[in-house]
Amino acid sequence: MPELPEVETVCRGLNQLTQGQVIRGGEVLLKSTLAYPFCVSEFDRNIQGTTIACWHRRGKYLLGQLTNAAKSAGWLGVHLRMTGQLLWVEESFPVQKHTRIRVFMENDRELRFVDIRTFGKVWLVPPQVAPETIITGLKKLGVEPFSSEFTTNYLQEKLKKSRRPIKTFLLDQEVIAGIGNIYADEALFKSGIRPTAIATDLTLAQIESLRTAVVEVLQTAIDKGGTTFSDFRDVTGINGNYGGVAWVYGRYGEPCRICGNAIARIKLSGRSTHYCPQCQR
Repeated sequence: MPELPEVETVCRGLNQLTQGQVIRGGEVLLKSTLAYPFCVSEFDRNIQGTTIACWHRRGKYLLGQLTNAAKSAGWLGVHLRMTGQLLWVEESFPVQKHTRIRVFMENDRELRFVDIRTFGKVWLVPPQVAPETIITGLKKLGVEPFSSEFTTNYLQEKLKKSRRPIKTFLLDQEVIAGIGNIYADEALFKSGIRPTAIATDLTLAQIESLRTAVVEVLQTAIDKGGTTFSDFRDVTGINGNYGGVAWVYGRYGEPCRICGNAIARIKLSGRSTHYCPQCQR
C-alpha cells in the first residue's frame, strides 16, 4: 500500500500539473470505486465546472480542494489503498483496462484513477461540508510526522500505554498518520531498535532517536519519489526510487549496509518485517 512518501509524491505532482485546472466533467467506470454521498449519475453533474484550487495530503489520503466562481465547491478525496494510481494523461490516450474513474480537464487532459485490485476509493464531498464528515477515516488519524505536534514527549506518552511490539505500534494510524510497513522497518533500523521490542520498554534516548529517524526516513523517501516494488507510480507514470537506497526493507538475505551481516525477515502481526540482527539489538 502506498505510504506517506508515495502519497506526498502524488500530491506534489497533482499540484504542479492540475492546480487551477477547470473540470469539464467526469465518468465513473466502476460504481464501487465511488464512495458516498454521490451516486454515479450525480458525479458528472456535481464536479462539472469546478476548479482544482490545490491538493492536500492527510495521512495516506489525498484531498483536492474545489472552487466554483471563487466559492467553495467541495472536495475530491482519494485513497489509493493497495494498487490505486492517479495518472495525468492526454484524453486521447487509450483507456487502460483497470481505469475506474475519469476526470476530464481543459486542454484535452484528464486525471484517471486506475486500480487493479479495486480497493481504492474516491469521494466527492459536497460544498460547505467538512471532508471528515464524509471521509470518516480522517477523524481517526493521529499526528502528522512533519507537524510540530510530533514531539518526543508525544511519542513517549503514547508508547508508555502500549505493550505492543514497536513495529506494530508504528503502523497504528491513530498514533502517527502515514507510516506503513516499509518506513516502519526503515525507521527502526536507523534508530537501532529491534522491531519486536515492546513499546513501553523503550528508553527516552531510544524514543528521541526513533522520532528523528521517522522524520529523516520519510523525508529521504519523499526526495526519492517514494518506493516502487510493484504498482506505485507518480502522476506521470514514473517509478519511485527509494528502494535502491533502502536500509533493510526488501533486502532479506542481503548484507547490511552498515555491518555486513545478512538482513533478517520475520512475520510480525501478519506483516513481513526486515531488520539487521547485529545493528538492531
